[in-house]
Amino acid sequence: MRREAPIFQPKDPAYAERVRASFERQPAMELIGARIIAVEPGFVEIELPHRDDITQQHGYIHGGIVGMIADNAGGFAANSLVAAEASVLTVEYKLNLVAPAEGERLVACGEVVRPGRTLIVTRADVFAVKGGQWSLCATMQQTIMVLQGKAERPA
Repeated sequence: MRREAPIFQPKDPAYAERVRASFERQPAMELIGARIIAVEPGFVEIELPHRDDITQQHGYIHGGIVGMIADNAGGFAANSLVAAEASVLTVEYKLNLVAPAEGERLVACGEVVRPGRTLIVTRADVFAVKGGQWSLCATMQQTIMVLQGKAERPA
């Protein structure tokens, strides 16, 4: 559910493959069952199917899990714009949980607000999808630090 946003030019022509490979190196995303469903310059969508083992006492997907996928959607949106020899790291985010994360799946839509050489500002919205209806359950603003020349750990 992409908003109308500025079109950014990635510094790495192979950005999509690099972003997907980086996502695959995160055991935490595998643990919760999340997957990337869209990668564009400055934009990433992550899908998380509902599972009982990631819910809280009311049966909603836990807010910490909602924060994980929002953080990754924004972070990988930022990652899509950096050079191949750089990596990114979250330095802060503010998450508002605006409704219960209740549905068959969650979709986190992350996008770059302002790219920078050292810091990238992103935002992400997380939607609970139930019966084909998308309902906003969380919104996040984030600051990402670009790590020039800092590779990620090998696969």
